[in-house]
Formats: sequence, C-alpha cells, structure tokens
Amino acid sequence: MPAKSRSQQKAAGAALAAKRGERKKSALKGASREMVETMSEAELEELASTPRKGKPEKVDRH
Repeated sequence: MPAKSRSQQKAAGAALAAKRGERKKSALKGASREMVETMSEAELEELASTPRKGKPEKVDRH
C-alpha cells in the first residue's frame, strides 16, 4: 500500500525509525505514534519508501 501523501510518508518514516529503535517512541506525535503501534515494520517500510514525486503534501479527508 503506497503512501497517498508526503505527510503520510514522513509519518511512516518516523514510526519506522521508532520501531527499529533509532528514535524514541515518546518523541512521536499524531499519526506516527498510532502507526508504530498498529503496523508491522514491513508495512511501515513500504509506506516510507513510496516515491515522493507527484504526491500532494496532504490528502483531504472528507
């Protein structure tokens, strides 16, 4: 499942770093905090590795 926006990709990268122990989980905020608890390392890696070209900064949630 590729990231739909740059912000989603950034959050996945932060959560992945925390999952790997490269960053403290307590430093996470918002979506990345939830992602680290609910997603596997493989899922986070897939989201974080999505190419940024052509992605909007944020996706509108209606």
